This record gives sequence, structure tokens and C-alpha cells, in this order.
Amino acid sequence: MPGTSVAREGHGDVKALWRGTVIAESPDTVIVECNHYFPLPSVNAALLEPSTHTSVCPWKGTANYYSLRVGDERNENAVWYYAEPKEAARQIKGRVAFWKGVSVVA
Repeated sequence: MPGTSVAREGHGDVKALWRGTVIAESPDTVIVECNHYFPLPSVNAALLEPSTHTSVCPWKGTANYYSLRVGDERNENAVWYYAEPKEAARQIKGRVAFWKGVSVVA
């Protein structure tokens, strides 16, 4: 069953932080299943490392992952996205979400 989606435009910036570093910042996140999905351009791409890990959600589709690198520290598969989400999750195409110790603050 699809989660609640809420566009946050105009509500102030939401930040994703790990190890004191801002990973992403945007006033435009979409909330699905309590996760903020940030527009990909709002993410500091220099901190992302491609991963071969995938997982499958029955209603969103196949998730792909990035690992984070901040200095000498690595957080494996801490960022996920749906390159080709199913129709029910089309609002998260081109967006990423975080977990594994990444703090998301509004």
C-alpha cells in the first residue's frame, strides 16, 4: 500500500546530515513511509559512491543504492533511490532517501 506523500515546498529547508556534514538540503522533499525523498540535484554528489546493492519494494519497485564517504569514513548503502519506480511511486523518481545513521532534520 502506498505511503503518504507530502510536498514540502515553501516550508523551509530539510537537511540530511552524517558525521556533521550536510549530505543534502532542500525545501522540496516528498515524504513516503516517513522518509524524506530529496531531489537528486540537492545532494552533494561528491559524497556518493555507487553501490551494486539493490532491494525490492512491492509497490515502489527496485531500489538502487549509494554509499556515503565523508573524509575517511564510509557508510555503506546509506542512500537509496528508485531509478524506475512503479506508477504508485512516480512522485519519488529523481529523488533519494537516507538511512543508516543519516539524520534528516527540518
